Amino acid sequence: MFDTRIHRNFSGTHQSATALIATVLEPAITVLVYAAALNWQRTPMGRADLTLCFLVVVLTWPGINRFRDRLSSAAVGILGSWLTLLAILAGFGYGTRSLDFFDREVLMFWALATPVLQLLAVRLGHALIRRESADTRNRRNAVVIGAGSLGVKVARAIASRSVQGINFAGYFDDRTDARVHADSVGHRLGTLRDAAPYVLQRGVKVVFITLPLGSQPRIIELLENLQGTNATIYFVPDVFGISIIQGQLQDFNGVPVVGIWDTPFTGTNRLVKRVSDVLLASLILVLIAPVLAAVALGVRLSSPGPIIFKQKRNGLDGEEIIVYKFRSMTSTDNGAVVKQATRGDARITPFGTFIRKTSLDELPQFINVLQGSMSIVGPRPHAVAHNELYRQLIKAYMVRHKIKPGITGWAQVNGHRGETDTIDKMQARVEYDLEYLRNWSLGLDLVIILRTVKSIWADAKAY
Repeated sequence: MFDTRIHRNFSGTHQSATALIATVLEPAITVLVYAAALNWQRTPMGRADLTLCFLVVVLTWPGINRFRDRLSSAAVGILGSWLTLLAILAGFGYGTRSLDFFDREVLMFWALATPVLQLLAVRLGHALIRRESADTRNRRNAVVIGAGSLGVKVARAIASRSVQGINFAGYFDDRTDARVHADSVGHRLGTLRDAAPYVLQRGVKVVFITLPLGSQPRIIELLENLQGTNATIYFVPDVFGISIIQGQLQDFNGVPVVGIWDTPFTGTNRLVKRVSDVLLASLILVLIAPVLAAVALGVRLSSPGPIIFKQKRNGLDGEEIIVYKFRSMTSTDNGAVVKQATRGDARITPFGTFIRKTSLDELPQFINVLQGSMSIVGPRPHAVAHNELYRQLIKAYMVRHKIKPGITGWAQVNGHRGETDTIDKMQARVEYDLEYLRNWSLGLDLVIILRTVKSIWADAKAY
């Protein structure tokens, strides 16, 4: 994960500019192309058009930074996100019977031209970045102080294709060759005392300090020596044993603090996530109303007991929530001990087997989404009893509760759905959940929803 952070944060000041441009580029192009299509057809923009543009901005904000992706990968990503967005908008229009408010030729032009222009914008961004990086005046030499495994990770990140404009010069370390990482031996430039003179004489612009935290006196002395140079200094804390979630430097009333475990859903992201949840959940509930009625009838006829099973689970920040499901078992365990369903479990009714394999039992959770206790996409909520067990066995297990639990998630579309009868299976699920927290975007949510729909009928792992 460190490589990704190096790519995003240390490839030059232009990286911040490209990230800012990418944030607004996709939504802006999408709305501007629609406005151009209306103008082309000499059609005034009405309330329905303004509503569509608002939905588009909500569903595409923030835009994905594709400037450092291969063009083929960018094209696939743009096309996939665009088709998913069109499918959602078409479903919403069909469900609200509002498709007739729009000009068909305008929609056709918009649907065809938008992804083409988005790809052209990315292509232009690629060219500008390559041109800037090729200019020797924009290239900067960098050294790494600390030739251990962490220093090697930083050096590899600098040398990777995605980091442009930085040349890796070598390492500085006081330890002998036998005590440093094998890959760093041939690139050692000297000891820590040699670092400041080297940086000053060679005009090194960037210095990464990767010394262990236990070397605080040496780090302080090193920083004092480097103060006489013009280099930009980055300290890389050795926190690879910790699952960092949304790690970033923040200002806490004048005191700099580094976030280790934080939610990605603050500010605009929180609003975007909630609005998209409400819109999609409302649309889906309207469309699946007949299915809900049919499943409810099936549950009622299959066995005695309530149609809806309510279970306590942990939600955002570990708070207890009540999650709704169609009952699929003859028992409704909700106490201090909850036994997971297993293959051939005698508690599962025949109809319950069907709705569990097809995930129809999860449909009432769209009501949870409207209530605000769940999201459409997020880590799956586990029974409170299971959380109490796994929080003691799996490192960073409770970090997955930094966001609302979801009906589907990154772990589920990657094969980790159903029973977790071993610690390894739960560990794998948690790793995917944490990866989702690190890399969340609205585009990723749309991809997960699309993959969930595709796999519902083919995936028979849940029971």
